[in-house]
Amino acid sequence: MAEHKIRILAVVGSTASGKSALAVAVSKALNGEVVSCDSMQIYRRMNIGTAKPTREEQDGVPHHLIDFVDPELPFSCAEYVEHAKRAVEEIAARGKLPILCGGTGLYLDALLRGGGFEETETDPAVRKELFSFAETHGNEALHACLAEIDPESAAGIHPNNVKRVVRAIEIYQTSGITKSEADRRSKTVESPYDATVIGLRYPDREVLYERIDRRVDLMLQAGLLAETESLLAEGVFEKNATAAQAIGYKELLGFLRGEESLDCAVESLKRATRRYAKRQMTWFGAKDYVHWIDMTQNGEVRSFDDVLGEALCLSRR
Repeated sequence: MAEHKIRILAVVGSTASGKSALAVAVSKALNGEVVSCDSMQIYRRMNIGTAKPTREEQDGVPHHLIDFVDPELPFSCAEYVEHAKRAVEEIAARGKLPILCGGTGLYLDALLRGGGFEETETDPAVRKELFSFAETHGNEALHACLAEIDPESAAGIHPNNVKRVVRAIEIYQTSGITKSEADRRSKTVESPYDATVIGLRYPDREVLYERIDRRVDLMLQAGLLAETESLLAEGVFEKNATAAQAIGYKELLGFLRGEESLDCAVESLKRATRRYAKRQMTWFGAKDYVHWIDMTQNGEVRSFDDVLGEALCLSRR
């Protein structure tokens, strides 16, 4: 029953949608604490590029699961769930409301399920071997391997979508169950939380894209290039493939290595961020547990107080 479950609130949406500011305001109104649900804000020294909230932006509200992993180290979804579960339980034990905030849908989904089979541990060695197999023998051959162990998943994944094929095989090899079976099990698992998930969306996509471009410009003014250069000098991007793929850094590496102009690198960064935002909205848009708040109305951006009022109404359902 819901009364026996920990009550949590989550604020989700795409990058630059205004999640962090809203989560802080809701926390102050409802005696809450924020638990980050961002796969990159966990890393120390990756501050500007991950849009990590500053002390001023946190506005006295405790924030958890940011700045606690060295960027040289890999970090899995399963590890996140364990840390987040502990943070949620400790916040609730203090009589406060845990408020998840972030755009990493995979992390939130796994937490709401209490873990789940789809988010099994990754195995870099297995993954490397599978990608190597595809390069040597071709995408069709790798897809045929998946078809042998999990024909149901293979039917729904195009052979050229190598990342998904690799992930499906990896799930089987690391967990002993197929991805299709993992998907079925995850849908039957009742969430251990009484959760309300609020999503921020922009019916006028161009408004969001303008916010993204403006945010990138502000990041550069705040020192993103120097931050990227420092991480590169430390060898972070060589040691951690996940960090090396982080949007906000990888697009500037070409400039720092003398491969392209700064203008080209910045435009690549803005374009990659817009595409990432679109993928985030596709992910969250498919989740029936999200209660949406439109950030624009009749072509105009709604006031923050108006959005906050709607969020508080949803949170008190």
